[in-house]
Parts: sequence; structure tokens; C-alpha cells
Amino acid sequence: MQRGSLYPALHRLEERGWVVSKWEIAPNRNREFKYYRLTEKGRKQVIVEESQWKRMTEAVARVMWPTAEES
Repeated sequence: MQRGSLYPALHRLEERGWVVSKWEIAPNRNREFKYYRLTEKGRKQVIVEESQWKRMTEAVARVMWPTAEES
């Protein structure tokens, strides 16, 4: 991930309703941290993204390492 891309990505996920955030003071520290967690909508989206990722990696694998029947 490129420098400066994590927080913009988290903000986009929050805008889509896939994550929520809240500020909390961390135990044993004197400063606030922003915590993110997946929403139910985000958990459903993870399943969709994982399925698409698996299909793409399987297609790449078939090109890179064809089986005897495919070659």
C-alpha cells in the first residue's frame, strides 16, 4: 500500500457503510486513537470481494500453470 493511501481508503469504506469508526483513549496511554470495525454490510461485502478475488486468482493460475488437459 502506498504512503498516504490507508486513511483515504478507510474513509471510502466508511462512506460506503462498510466500516464505522470511533475515537477512544487507549488504556495506559494519554492520547486518543481512532478505531475501525466492520459493519454487517461490510462483512457481507468481504464475502463478495473474497469470491471475486478467488475467481481472479484461479483464472491467473490457469494461465500461469495450465494442467495437461488445458495445454
